[in-house]
Amino acid sequence: MDGWNGRLAPTLAEFEALAEAARASLPEAFRTPAATVVLRVEDFAPEDLLDEMEIEDAFELTGLYEGIPMTEKSVVDPGGPDVIWLFRRPILDEWAARGDVPLDELIAHVFIHELAHHFGWSDDDIATIDRWWE
Repeated sequence: MDGWNGRLAPTLAEFEALAEAARASLPEAFRTPAATVVLRVEDFAPEDLLDEMEIEDAFELTGLYEGIPMTEKSVVDPGGPDVIWLFRRPILDEWAARGDVPLDELIAHVFIHELAHHFGWSDDDIATIDRWWE
């Protein structure tokens, strides 16, 4: 455990940099449309969002896609960018509890999961392709 002495958890900016690295590593076909999505990193989801989603424990939400999936967009949709939210403290908590995956990989996984919603994939679609939790 001495390896962790004096170390601090990554900051919000460091989390964002890790997610941006995941975005940059996407294949070109996904990277270009992914570049239009705003990335927001916060310690926790806002209380009103948790209430709206009926989530009592803020540690249960690691990320969220907010927007209109590309498969449903039309020219009459209201303006404003789509947003991917990553929540640092729940991701750190999951990372510590799992103990079997590097933090940068977990951040990339959550980011890409939320990005898949931007492309119009459902949670079931994502689970079919991404066997991460097995």
